Amino acid sequence: MEHVIGWLLGSVLQAPALLMESRQLIGVLAAAAAAMLAAQLGWHGTDRIIAWRGRADQD
Repeated sequence: MEHVIGWLLGSVLQAPALLMESRQLIGVLAAAAAAMLAAQLGWHGTDRIIAWRGRADQD
């Protein structure tokens, strides 16, 4: 019984540390995903502006 209580207590005490580490990893992954999305949207936005200005010059 002492072994089970020790294991449960150890798990409860380690949980906050594991959550803090996972929050940092999730933050890094979210930042990378946001950067890729911004780059993709910026590329498409720039491409559309160039195409729009090109059509205006043709008219």
